[in-house]
Parts: sequence; structure tokens; C-alpha cells
Amino acid sequence: MSDSIDPKAGAPPPVENVEKDNSSSDNEKAAYAEEGHVEKVNLNSNTTAKIKNPLAGVPPAQVIRDVEEFAKANDLTDITPLLIKGALVAKDPPAFESVEGIEPYEVEAIRNEVLHKWRQPKALFFTIILCSIGAAVQGWDQTGSNGANLSFPVAFGISDQDDLPDGSPNPHKIKNEWLVGLINAGPYIASALCGCWLSDPLNNFFGRRGTIFFSAAFCCLSVIGSAVTQNWYQLFITRLLLGIGMGSKASTVPIFCAENAPASVRGGLVMCWQMWTAFGIFLGFCANLAVKDTGDISWRLQLGSAFLPAVPLWAGVYFCPESPRWYIKKGRYAKAYKSLLRLRNTPLQAARDLYYIYAQLRVEADIIGKNNYFTRFMELFTIPRVRRATLASFTVMLAQQMCGINIIAFYSSTVFKNAGASDTNALLASWGFGLVNFVFAWPAVWTIDTFGRRALLLFTFPNMAWTLLAAGFCFWIPDTSTAHLGLIAMFIYIFAAFYSPGEGPVPFTYSAEVFPLSHREVGMAWAVATCLFWAAALSITFPRMLAALSPQGAFGFYAFLNVTALVMIFLWLPETKQRTLEELDYVFAVPTRTHMKYQVTKALPYWFKRYIFRQKSAHLEPLYHFEGHLATDDDLKSEIRRQSVAPGTERKKSVVGKFADKF
Repeated sequence: MSDSIDPKAGAPPPVENVEKDNSSSDNEKAAYAEEGHVEKVNLNSNTTAKIKNPLAGVPPAQVIRDVEEFAKANDLTDITPLLIKGALVAKDPPAFESVEGIEPYEVEAIRNEVLHKWRQPKALFFTIILCSIGAAVQGWDQTGSNGANLSFPVAFGISDQDDLPDGSPNPHKIKNEWLVGLINAGPYIASALCGCWLSDPLNNFFGRRGTIFFSAAFCCLSVIGSAVTQNWYQLFITRLLLGIGMGSKASTVPIFCAENAPASVRGGLVMCWQMWTAFGIFLGFCANLAVKDTGDISWRLQLGSAFLPAVPLWAGVYFCPESPRWYIKKGRYAKAYKSLLRLRNTPLQAARDLYYIYAQLRVEADIIGKNNYFTRFMELFTIPRVRRATLASFTVMLAQQMCGINIIAFYSSTVFKNAGASDTNALLASWGFGLVNFVFAWPAVWTIDTFGRRALLLFTFPNMAWTLLAAGFCFWIPDTSTAHLGLIAMFIYIFAAFYSPGEGPVPFTYSAEVFPLSHREVGMAWAVATCLFWAAALSITFPRMLAALSPQGAFGFYAFLNVTALVMIFLWLPETKQRTLEELDYVFAVPTRTHMKYQVTKALPYWFKRYIFRQKSAHLEPLYHFEGHLATDDDLKSEIRRQSVAPGTERKKSVVGKFADKF
């Protein structure tokens, strides 16, 4: 299963690893560039934190020759003029209007990438919507077991309550608590140990769409099977089968979205995974309430209803265009161009993105080389650029479990019942949690690409810590007081409101974009396996933790973990907003020590000066330095916005834009 960029794909812009003396004059560098050479940024140790456009230093004549060779090598000669025009646009994005032969409608389309970035083709939105349905499967599966926890243990003779239904003491309470936790953890165990790791070979052979089709089949059939099981171990087996589908789906769908979306809206579109997971959680709670009075079969309906969103995902995935980056990885550039035609507004944008991705990947190939599944896994920890992405994705995925959201998503009905609610009121309170979780995920569609992934996490984690602590303290309010249940529910809802726009959407969005194309599948498998393994650990241990530590101790423990996660994110998580997937190679080439030193010695003191001591004169020197114009840089945006403003007027800013200017 060897994977690498096709060596026959055409000659890249010449890149030479030449150490240039710092005293070199600008004239010497210009002469060096005129010869067709490009200074190389070390993608394993980018100590200068440069983010580089690989076409920026190449003379136009050389770019044209390279494009012609690329077109001949990949059966794209019929669009050679378009590829040349696209490459020249990518070479110097702010000067795109000066490219010879560019049409007015193409100029308008490129301007709209900044002025109206949500004007995207229907095929792109259809892809995102269908993948969002896949996310809803994930959420519904979680909440089906949440409601079923109130009745299936009794049905299968493994009650975890203090007393049995006949009123006698339960002699196997502790053992049954572990069993219930194990059954709930089944999908996450199978995902972490099998489903996630299948995604790499499945993607290698069948592509993104084929892998999603495979996972949808497991997600549909296994939940139907769980609804007709006759004992707890049959239920456990069907939950394990569900995990195979969940793991391969969760490892592939965010990648599929990230690879299809343009950089300007990638965060907002990819975060739909979490938003619709939240919607699936909400729908699951709705289903739990709808069938709660159906008697002995209620838990069967609660578990089995999760097949509903899996059906359209299973049936519709092949109506989406395949990932162009997957085609490029396989050397199928003509098919990649056809996919881009469906995913971009004009053929020029498709041609520009095709060649720009190719040029970046040729630079990336210098540090990756040829590999197979097993070497790719080992390289997650041995290649410095990839290792930093591995650390960052591990941090953000682990933090999702450390924050405590899944003690609510998995066991909210149990928590509310321990707070004194009846079964019906516990389900209603859980429904409220699901609603808050979904509604407050919406702002992240805009803020994730405005404030950034890192900023959202640093803002929301402290707030999740104090809300969990407050919810735990409320268990000390006497049960007889109406404030007891009300305040517990209120602080859990506030916790969900902070989680949903921050640690909710960021982990899967972030992990889908940080790995180079060569390691994206195995890297995402690592990230999702990390998340779901610890979800399994949480699911198994929480019933016993609740009994041993009491709700106050359990909630306090997770409040402390939120603070720990905040420190990890501050030190180890680089920002990725508004960068193309290939430009992130330069971000993750910056050594971790350099990043940590910058955050501790420059970013943190600036934050205290600016926001604690209110020193408006405080200045923060940026970590990253841009060399050559990039397709997403500020010069391009500023120039387009300047040209779009009529003399004597000022372009109105959105509410989000005005708020972002304050930070």
C-alpha cells in the first residue's frame, strides 16, 4: 500500500537547499531567483517561522515552462492556457487583475473569495450537507444509549441501581455498573482499536467516498441489530460493530470536507461535523422522549432509531465529487481538475488551485518520500513536521474528553436522575442540554475562521471549568429545594453553551487539516482513535466514579482537567485559520520549542498588558512571517476590499468583523 506523489507528474519549480548568508544583498537574491531557483524553507525545522508561496520567487517564463511540462505529463494539454493563467494568479495573488487574458467574470469571482466568501457552488454545499448527515449519525448513536441506560440494564438483568425492581438490595450493583459502562463504551472501544485504523487502507483503495459508503453500512445495520438483541452480550457485539463504522466515518468525513473546501471558509464548513453531531444528539434526545412511554420496547426504539440518518448518507455519498487532493495523491490530475470544476465557481479557480496544490505537494514530497501504511504510522512520531501535527491533534482530541462533555452526552439522564428528577424529567432535562448544545454551535460557523481555532479554545476552556465546578457545588443544595435540580441543569446548560462554539467544533476541524496529504488518513485515524479511546475510558469509568466520588467530586475532577487542557492548548496548538492545507506545512515546520517560547515570553505578557492592565499601546510581534504573496494573505484581502469601496464611502463591516477588530 505505497502512497506518494506521482514522480511523473511533471517538473516542479526548481528548489535547491542552499544556505544563504544573512549578509546577501537583495540584488544577489534577485539574481538567484532569475536563474529559476527558489530558496527553500526547511519543512522539518522552520526556525524563522516563514510561510512561503512556492511560486513566488519563480520568474513568469519559468512558471509557464513548468506548467506546460505539467500539462503534457498529465494529459491536460487541452487546458494548458487556463493552467498557465491560474498559475500566474497563484504566483502573485494581489496582482491577479494584471494577469494577461483574465476575463471580467473571473476577476469578479476571485474578488468574491474575499468579499462574498460564502458564494460557493451547489456541489460543495451538497457535499457538506451530506457529510453533516453523517455527523448526525454519530450524535444520535450517543444519545440513544443515554436514554436506553434507564431501562435496558433492568431488561437484561444487569441493573446498576441500589435496589432491584422487587425492592430487594442489588447484590451485583458494582459489577453491573462496570458492565453498563462497558456496553456504552463498545462503539468507542471498537473505533479506537479497529474502525479508525481501517480508514487508511480503505481510503487508499476506495477513496474518500468509498470509505464513507463502507462506514454508513455499518452505522445503519448495526443499530438495527442492537434493537433486536436478546441479552447484554449480543448488545455489546452490535455496539462493537457500530464502532467500526463510527471510527472509519469520523476519520474520513472531516478530511473529505477539508479537502473539498477553499481555505477562506474551510473552518466554517468542516465544523459542520460537530454542529450536526450536536444536532444528532438533539434528535436522539427527541427520539428518547417520543418513545419513552412505549413500555418494554422503549430502549429498543431508542437504540434502533439511529439508523434513520445513516440511510441518506449511505445512498447519497456517490453523488458528491471525490476529493481532488485524493485524486492528486494518486496522480489522477485530470480527474482532480474535474472535481475542482464542481467545487469552485470558475474554471480559472479550479486550474489555479490544481497547480498551486501540486506545487506545494512537490515541496512536501522532499521531506516525505515513498512510504506504506506501517511506515506512515511510524513517521507520525519520527518526521518532525508530522510529529508536531501529531502532538497538536492529540492535544485537541484529548482535551475534548478532558473537558467533560461526554459525561453529559453519555450519562445526562443518569446525572439528572441522581439529582432527584423522575425518568421523564431526566429525559426532558437531557433534551434541554441537547438543544443548547446544537443552538450554540451555530456561531462557530463564522467565528472559527474569524477568531481562529486556538482563540476559541483559549476563551471557552476557563468558562467550562467554572461552570462544571458550579454544577457540582449545586448538588449540595438540599433535595427538597426547587433550586437543587434547576441550578444543576442551568450550569450544565451554560457549560454546553461554552463547549459548543469552542471545543465542540475545533478538534475534528483542526485534526483534518494539520497533517500533510501523504499522512492525512493515518494522522486523522490517530487523532480520532485518541478521542474515542478516551471516550471509551470515560464511558466505562464514569458510573463507578459517580458512585465513588459523588457528583460533586466527579464534576470537580473534570473542572480541574479543563484547566490542565487549557495549559496544553496554550503551549502546543498552533493557529491554522485562513491557510491552505499545503501552507500549513510551513506552520508545523516551526519547532515546538520556538512556538512555546513565543507564547510564554511574548503572547502571554502582551495579553496581560493589553487586557488586564488595559495598555492600548501594547504590541504583539507576530510569530509567522510571510515570504511572497499567498492566496490567503492580508495584502490580497486588503487590496480587494480597497478596490470594492467607492470613493468617499466606507464598506460596512459585519457584526463579527467589528468584534474581531477589538482583538
